[in-house]
Amino acid sequence: MVRERDVCWEYAEKLDGNRVRCKFCSRVLNGGISRLKHHLSRLPSKGVNPCSKVRDDVTDRVRNIITSRDEGRERESSPAGPVKKQKLGVGERESLSHCSVSKPPLVCLEASSPIVKVFPCVNQMGFTSNDQENAERSVALFFFENKLDLCLARSPSFQSMVGAIAKCGTGFVGPSPETLKSTWLDKIRSEVSLESKDVEKEWATTGCTIIADTWTDNKSRALINFLVSSPSRTFFHKSVDASSYFKNIKSLVDAFDSVIQDFGADNVVQIILDGALSYTGIGNHIIQNYGTIFVSPCASQCVNMILEDLCKVDWVNRCLVQAQTITRFIYNHAAVLELMKKFTGGQELIRTGITKSVSNFLSLQLLFKQRPRLKLMFNGPEYCTTAFVNKPQSISCVTILEDNDFWRAVEECIAISEPFLRVLREVADGKPAVGFIYELMTKAKESIRTYYIMDESKCKTFLDIVDKKWHHQLHTPLHSAAAFLNPSIQYNPEIKFLTSIKEDFYNVLEKLLPTPDLRRDITNQIVLFTRASGMFGCNLAKEARDAVAPGLWWEQFGDSAPVLQRVAVRILSQVCSTSSFDKQWSTFQQMHSEKRNKIDKEALSNLVYVSYNLRLASARPVMKKSSLDVDPILLDDIDMTSEWVEEIENPSPTQWLDRFGSALDGSDLNTRQFSAAMFGPNDHLFGL
Repeated sequence: MVRERDVCWEYAEKLDGNRVRCKFCSRVLNGGISRLKHHLSRLPSKGVNPCSKVRDDVTDRVRNIITSRDEGRERESSPAGPVKKQKLGVGERESLSHCSVSKPPLVCLEASSPIVKVFPCVNQMGFTSNDQENAERSVALFFFENKLDLCLARSPSFQSMVGAIAKCGTGFVGPSPETLKSTWLDKIRSEVSLESKDVEKEWATTGCTIIADTWTDNKSRALINFLVSSPSRTFFHKSVDASSYFKNIKSLVDAFDSVIQDFGADNVVQIILDGALSYTGIGNHIIQNYGTIFVSPCASQCVNMILEDLCKVDWVNRCLVQAQTITRFIYNHAAVLELMKKFTGGQELIRTGITKSVSNFLSLQLLFKQRPRLKLMFNGPEYCTTAFVNKPQSISCVTILEDNDFWRAVEECIAISEPFLRVLREVADGKPAVGFIYELMTKAKESIRTYYIMDESKCKTFLDIVDKKWHHQLHTPLHSAAAFLNPSIQYNPEIKFLTSIKEDFYNVLEKLLPTPDLRRDITNQIVLFTRASGMFGCNLAKEARDAVAPGLWWEQFGDSAPVLQRVAVRILSQVCSTSSFDKQWSTFQQMHSEKRNKIDKEALSNLVYVSYNLRLASARPVMKKSSLDVDPILLDDIDMTSEWVEEIENPSPTQWLDRFGSALDGSDLNTRQFSAAMFGPNDHLFGL
């Protein structure tokens, strides 16, 4: 086909049907190469989301292609043939010279006309290119002056705000700080509260999970954020300064009792505690005083600790150091970086994940993928004629690239880490995943046994790392019960572990159905389920076993076993991790400042409540997208302070974090999540 020879195909990967994937941002587009061009051109008037990672030279090239194509169509459609350029008379020139540039001409002139350079044509949105440039400049000045994270430009609410202002026209005057702080903060907080009340109605059926997320600020204060999660949404509830609570278990108990009462003990199925709270004794208090509430660790955190321990294995750590030697050299020399992107088609060599260890293994995957192109670049004439070729760092890179043992180690690292990255993707995106965590971890361990079938020593090393976290920290009876009730597992003939988890399943049933009256017919109902009798065995139920969420499956087809149905829906509707998106640490820190008066603290508390919940809400549509569009463990931007980019001799801007241990933090956040740390202590957010 002719369209297959389009020059823009070098920026895309052709998929099945009429779909293409952008090589810069990996977004999948329907509509073929035409929509890809508008995606890469970043033109806002074509109904295609602009590419956020395309290089400027590519954008300029694609725009020229689109412009030349449109001009050709216009000349072909003209009944008089090609438009002839005409000289303007003196009177015409004088009349034009008195026109205001801000007033667009009524008729668009030919694009190549010199008049267009002074009087640019109006686009489909009704503004000129000068208007567009001035608007973008104003937005840029606002970001730079107020030291805002540039990634905020990707926020859906940012574009929504720009569009709403544009509709108001030039006379629009923005709200004052007082109006934002009082009127609009109160209004939007009320709206968010109403949404949370609507979601509460489902708790009687699905139950809910309380998430206790702890972290340590730069004053060594331990702060706890309480969230509540159910299938529809996750809501932020409140944040408390728990610094003194860790020395006084009664205060910590009172804080958790208060939150449980806020949601109703009968509605709470599970409380997820991160590493900081696992050793405080609060879990034992909850188990002893709330008979039907389970206490679980954060699955994302435990899986990340497995990945951290994998990185500490000597040969894995050596492999990472060698890989980082390559990327640091490339990313710290602009000419080499530009040449690398030329050879890789604009692709990066590193990725930033939600944690440091995730970033390590994702970056190894990219480096391995670009292995032949990197070798070609370093051995090619374009690089060999540069001044870098004889530098010690360059020689080290070439030596590593030509080392087959290094690439075998990279391939091995990818093989052992990918199963756990897969687990992390499933548990970190906010979906009810408690019914899958047991199977996922079992498959991950089996993949290690298969890969090291001929190397018993390495197999034991890595299985010991996994079992240390899985059996002693992550695994709970609730995970076993959820796996037993999951139809995609229960009816899968290849699953071999159902017998080993049955005892945990019965123990969970006894906890949730504590009296004989509640358990009267439960045995018969279990038999109906395991034998796929009644509605469990109808064709619709069979077809939906792997197609719908387990909790929803039980709602639809569990009527033959009403008691077991209620238990199953409540168990399978729970998440198993804390939220993985960026926290607004500096905002929480300000809220707990002792220097604030009561009014300021109340306003900032409302602001934290609104901001956190709006971000949770905006994350929901992302979670529903195809895995081709978004990776829940991958961040959009490269962390330029990571070990993969920053030279070793340069101190990290966030080095102050090193003095805080992981005992209270319990997480491994990337430096970009602490972007507010680059600002001084007097740079108060929101002017409060």
